[in-house]
Amino acid sequence: MSKLNLGDKVMIRQLLSIGELREVRKLESKTWGNIDSTPVHQTLTVSKNGGFVLGAYVGGELVGFQYSFPGFDGTSVYLCSHMLAIDPRFRNRGIGEKLKHAQREQARQMGYSLIRWTYDPLESINGYLNIGKLGAVCSTYIENCYGEMNDHLNSGLPSDRFQVEWRINRPEETRRRVGENKVQEAGNACVIQWRVNERGLPVADQIDLSMAEKYDTVYVAIPAKFQHLKEIDISVARQWRLKTRAVFTHYFAGGWEVTNFIKNINQEIPVNFYEMQKSS
Repeated sequence: MSKLNLGDKVMIRQLLSIGELREVRKLESKTWGNIDSTPVHQTLTVSKNGGFVLGAYVGGELVGFQYSFPGFDGTSVYLCSHMLAIDPRFRNRGIGEKLKHAQREQARQMGYSLIRWTYDPLESINGYLNIGKLGAVCSTYIENCYGEMNDHLNSGLPSDRFQVEWRINRPEETRRRVGENKVQEAGNACVIQWRVNERGLPVADQIDLSMAEKYDTVYVAIPAKFQHLKEIDISVARQWRLKTRAVFTHYFAGGWEVTNFIKNINQEIPVNFYEMQKSS
C-alpha cells in the first residue's frame, strides 16, 4: 500500500518492519495500560498472511495504529478489525476516522468486501465514529465478550460488546449518517427513560420495550461521557451496562438492528442515542 497523505499533517501507511511493529506495541501498552500487549511476532506474521497494520504519523512520530487480520465464519472470509488506538495527546483530531478510511481502501485492494469488529456500545465516541460516520450496522450483542478486563478503560464492568459490520462495497452504507437534528425525535421514542441525579450524572431508569409496537424507529440513550461517569460512580455505570444489555439483546432477537448514531449537540443533555430499525 502506498503512503496516504490524508491531510492535517497526518501520514498513514502500512507497517511491515520489526522496528515499526515494536513502536505499535509500545503505543498499545500506552493506550490500554497493558503489560501483555500484542507480540511483534504475531503482528508481523499476520501482516504476511492476509492481514495488515496501519500506522498514523505526525511529524514522523507514530500517534495511532489499526490492526486487522482475516476472519472466517464457516461460509465467507471477511476482515476482522481488532484494534485501533490513538495516542492520548492526539485524540479528537479525526485520526481514528482517517485510519478507518485507510483500512477500507487497503481492504478493498486485498479483495475484502466486509469488515467486522467489536466495541463497547456505551462509548459514545466510538458509536459516533463506527455507526454515525462510517455507516457500520449492528445486530449482534456479545455479553462479557472478553471476560474480566483490568486495563484502565474496561476495568470494573462486564466487557459487553457490539459486533458491527461494515459492508465496504456498498456506498449507501459508507456515507456520513450523523443526525444531530433528530434529538427531539429520539427523546420521544426512547426505549430507556433517564434522569440526571444530584451529582449531575445521567441515570438509566425504566425500560419500555413496547416502543416497537408504537414506532418503526426507536432510540436507545447512552451516556455521552461514559468514562467520566465510571470514574465518579461505578454503580451508575453498571446500571447503564445492564439496562442497555437488556434492551439490545431483546431488540436484536426480534430482528432489529442499530443503523445510526445521534450525537447530541446540546451540552446540557448528557446522553446520546442509537437509532434502531427493523431489519429489511
